[in-house]
Amino acid sequence: MMEDNNMGKIPGMEWSDSSSGASDDQQHDQHEQPVIHAPVPIRPRLPSRKSSGTMIVPRDSIDVGPVEMTLGPDDVRAMSPRRTSQDLEMLSKEAREELQRHAKALQDSLLALFHRIEAVKEEHNKLDNNNKFLQKYIGDLMSTSKITAPSSRPKK
Repeated sequence: MMEDNNMGKIPGMEWSDSSSGASDDQQHDQHEQPVIHAPVPIRPRLPSRKSSGTMIVPRDSIDVGPVEMTLGPDDVRAMSPRRTSQDLEMLSKEAREELQRHAKALQDSLLALFHRIEAVKEEHNKLDNNNKFLQKYIGDLMSTSKITAPSSRPKK
């Protein structure tokens, strides 16, 4: 039965079933041989790399500067769309015209707002003058009605 209990275990390693430690027999064996409870993982070694060398190149070297590449007609990089100076000029002209149309529209709306503000100011001034006239008229009526009103009121 003891043989079945030790099957599947790593040879040379003893496992503890309790959290408090080993049994009396195992404690006696501990002094003779250390007990390993779990295998210690070993990190795999990294492969060594060769140094890429220095990236510093003297200024006068022929390796400095743009590298001219010759691309074949079937190369994807040669088939990518490129804009000519005429295309760029046409695009900038279209963008400039669109910007001018937008600026003109904004100026027109600003001018319309300015005219509306002027009309509202004129209407306000007109109504304010009419209001002052009516206040003066009502005040005059009230003062004349006090003068002309009979002063004899029944006294109690």
